[in-house]
Amino acid sequence: MKPWVLGLTGGIGSGKTAVANQFANLGVHVVDADEAARWVVEPGRPALRQIAEHFGDAVLLPEGGLDRAALRERVFANTAERQWLESLLHPMIRAEVAQHLAAATSPYAIMVSPLLIETGQYRQVERVLVVDVPDTLQVVRTAARDQATEEQVRAIIQVQARREERLRHADDVLVNDRDLAWLKSEVERLHRFYLTLRGGQE
Repeated sequence: MKPWVLGLTGGIGSGKTAVANQFANLGVHVVDADEAARWVVEPGRPALRQIAEHFGDAVLLPEGGLDRAALRERVFANTAERQWLESLLHPMIRAEVAQHLAAATSPYAIMVSPLLIETGQYRQVERVLVVDVPDTLQVVRTAARDQATEEQVRAIIQVQARREERLRHADDVLVNDRDLAWLKSEVERLHRFYLTLRGGQE
């Protein structure tokens, strides 16, 4: 039977990666949309050639890979260019994710995406798990992890879906405000529950 797909999301600093890793340790097939976004622009892939043709060689590194910082600068302040880039990459990322999910042999598979709600990717999954943390903790964790200032972190949070919006789409919520041992036991509890589901539904 084809595995059903769980969408895993949460704001920056919520601990999505820690949660995904715990599921992976339990043998669940995990695909990260952020990683897929990196794979589609690797040298030799069609996306990189199209990006270079559109933006010029200034967005390439000397060895031919993508200069992410240069590309970010190009699209950050230019809505039309950002939309061009998104319309090129989003279908490719979706296809890449689908291909990796299709290889899953576990009873269910997980698609991790920080923008699951914003990009409408939640429509591709049978169930949504939101990793939620109080925003004060979100800021503290992210600032420590990324050596960023509180202002920078809050600016990123502003761009992401509002917490209420994410929770509105959630079938399950994991509040990740305690230690790793507790997180591990919560993931194990969810995993046992998910194994009882057919097609992600109760």
